[in-house]
Order: sequence, then C-alpha cells, then structure tokens
Amino acid sequence: MARIDLNCDMGESFGAWRMGNDQAILDHVSSANVACGFHAGDPRTMRDTVRMALARGVAVGAHPGLPDLQGFGRRTMAISRDEAYEAVLYQVGALAGFVRAQGSRLRFVKAHGALYNMAAKDAALSDAIAAAVGDFDPTLGFVGLAGSELLRAAQRRGLRAVSEVFADRSYQDDGTLTPRSQPGAMIEDVEVSVAQVLGMVLEGRVRAVSGREVPVQADSLCIHGDQPGALAFVRRIREALAQASGAARAPLPRPAYRLDV
Repeated sequence: MARIDLNCDMGESFGAWRMGNDQAILDHVSSANVACGFHAGDPRTMRDTVRMALARGVAVGAHPGLPDLQGFGRRTMAISRDEAYEAVLYQVGALAGFVRAQGSRLRFVKAHGALYNMAAKDAALSDAIAAAVGDFDPTLGFVGLAGSELLRAAQRRGLRAVSEVFADRSYQDDGTLTPRSQPGAMIEDVEVSVAQVLGMVLEGRVRAVSGREVPVQADSLCIHGDQPGALAFVRRIREALAQASGAARAPLPRPAYRLDV
C-alpha cells in the first residue's frame, strides 16, 4: 500500500483578490502550506485558512516567501543571509500565532517560489532558512526539493527533513524544477501528472524533460493550488494512488511524512 503526504500551497488570497479553491482542495490533502503575507496572503486569509485546515485534520505549515506581492514571490531577488533569516523567522512566527490561537501547533515550514528554488541550489541561503526554522522551533518539519541543498541544510541543523516532489511541475536533469519562464514548466495534462506521480511514489524516479530518469525520494507530494484545475488534479491523483495501492481511497497520513510502499 502506498502512503504519502499530499501538500498544497494555500491561503494566497489577499484583500479583495481571491486565488484558488482552498476549501474544496482541503478535503483531499493532508498538509496545507499557508502563505504568510510576503508573497501572498493577509491576516484574515491566514486565519481563515488555518481554521479550515484544522477543522479537517490537515497539518498546517508556514509557506514563507520573498517580499514580492506584485510578482507573487516568483521573481529572483538578491537577498543576504541575514535578510533571508529575518524574513523567514518573521513569517513563520506570524503564522504560528494564528495556529496557536486556534488551539493547535505549526507542523512544518516550506519556502515558497523563488526563495525555494534559489535555496535549492544555494547552500548558504538554505542554511539561513534552516537556521530560522531551527531557532524558532527545532521540532518542525523542513520541506525541501528532493536531493537539494534545502534538505542538506535541514540535516546539518538537525531538523526533520521532508523530501518533496511535484505533481504538476516538470524536472531538469539535475533534479531541479523547470523554470516557469520555459515552455512545459507546468504540467497541464492530468494524466501526464498521474504518470509522473506514480513513477516518483512507487519507483523513486522522475523523467526529466530531456527524457533522462532522475532518482527522487518522495516523502511529500505538492500540488499547486493556484493552477487552473487544481481540484481535478488532486482528485485524479488520489484516485490513481488508491488504484495502485488496492485501497478504496488513497490513504493519507494526518500528519506524517514517511513514505511507506
């Protein structure tokens, strides 16, 4: 039987602007990566998203990003180690406050967008993020791209490293995600996504855009909540995992990050 954490980026609305179908998607995932106000989100959205997640038994994690609302945190920025540490600590603390006020605790941290992708290749930046997480709460899970500097930084800091793979993003030969500026970065065909998911979860490998097979460890599987059709994707992926495991419905830990095939 295949078991894997399914996570989704959420809480990315702010003010009068709405993004994603968080309420419906929360019925199908086990972890919610909640925006903390820098790249998206605002206090009301943070509070509401935490409330909806906890009501469903979904683990809540902080999703800190670069201070870039206009660019949705997806534009590369020059940021020092100290700036990264302070930005992550600020955002994690803010979301943890909303979780605590509702009688629960934060479970993990996963960097967002450009911060995540920059840190995946940058040991110093990854270490700054891991330091902020460890200084805030060393029991938190630290989610990072499979095989990346993020996970190595978590291990050096003694944090619980959670190896993440992506259902709706294509991969490069080095195991990094295809930049969104390039064609084919987002997987828009749900059956192509399902095939990629089953390869990663059941066989520990992903096919890069070049055709090369790249080894990956899949502890947690991400589906982007802001992409069109996210709800259809997560439903179909759950169905495919259920079929692969012989279960009536793909079993999801709430919360846990260990892959057990």
